[in-house]
Amino acid sequence: MNARTPRGLLTGLLRAVRTYPRRSPLTFGYVLLLLLGHVWVEDLLTAERADALRDHISTNLDNLHDHPVTALFGSALLFDGTLTEILTTGFGGTLITLGLGVCCCLAWTERRFGGPRAAAVFLGGHIAATLVTAAVILLSLRQGWYPESVRQASDYGISYGAQTVLALATLAVPRWARLPWAAFVVAWPLSGDGEWPGPLPDFTTVGHLLAAALGFALAAGVALTAARRRRAGSLGPADLHR
Repeated sequence: MNARTPRGLLTGLLRAVRTYPRRSPLTFGYVLLLLLGHVWVEDLLTAERADALRDHISTNLDNLHDHPVTALFGSALLFDGTLTEILTTGFGGTLITLGLGVCCCLAWTERRFGGPRAAAVFLGGHIAATLVTAAVILLSLRQGWYPESVRQASDYGISYGAQTVLALATLAVPRWARLPWAAFVVAWPLSGDGEWPGPLPDFTTVGHLLAAALGFALAAGVALTAARRRRAGSLGPADLHR
């Protein structure tokens, strides 16, 4: 059967879904954890307890100073979006971060580099972007670019880690599509309607751009390493000893 026909595409899609847990067990488990956490917070907790939990795991300056480990890792266990309000920007963000970022790009990263490295890339992007963004916020507060209320702002979710693997997945798309893909990764955080409080965009946009920069840097490093190995493999023993 030709894989390009509609029936062939459907067969391939069903096969990919069926084998997904086996091929990407770490990502599959993480997606289940995120979905269970979302249902727990949105449907089982009272509104007051849900808000208190979100406030506690937000990676704002006050929480990073008071309980940094809980904030950094707790914020990666919930996604800030919706699964039901499909006509909202929140659902669009869920499609990009949870759907495209975690379900697709993190799964590709796991298959390409293995589970431990995939986890390191995702968590590394989440933590690094959060901490550098915190430094940017501190600098901006000193310059008067951000209001003081940003210290207690709500900021939790998987989007920084998702943004990192979205950028890394530039390696997974065809060469002709890499520039449009990279443009999409950079553009979607800038597409919101929030106003810039000063010379910098809002801090969440800064965090997404930093996470993307980290992912692109990792992609460039992987590509350069692969190119060196190909060049080394094309040289014969006599060439290597000249």
